Amino acid sequence: MKTKENIINKIHLIISVCIVVPVAFVYGFKPEVCFDMFLETVDEHNFHKAIMGLYLGFSTIWVLGIFKINYLKIAIITNIIFMLGLGLGRVLSIVIDGVPTSGYIFGTVAELFLGTYGLWVFNKMR
Repeated sequence: MKTKENIINKIHLIISVCIVVPVAFVYGFKPEVCFDMFLETVDEHNFHKAIMGLYLGFSTIWVLGIFKINYLKIAIITNIIFMLGLGLGRVLSIVIDGVPTSGYIFGTVAELFLGTYGLWVFNKMR
């Protein structure tokens, strides 16, 4: 039962790392490969590298939470904030700016799901 509970408590962190790490490198080095983004200025490149660093930093916390029980709670909390922050920001953009490409729509749904799942896990742990 403990193993099943560990999987339930950590699966959203594992999924998040598996998605966020590759996306971080795409955003940082080749956003045009997956997204309708074509960076032109040094400032745009700098901004995307900073986002890459932010994504990799959060992913590091989640990996720590997956492997070290002392970090699990903070990993879950940061994952909730990260995912719901992105998801709700994208919802705001959809309302204000219009509907983006299908990749961003999928990302919005996935972020809202993972953030909500994290909330459920966090509340279940208390």
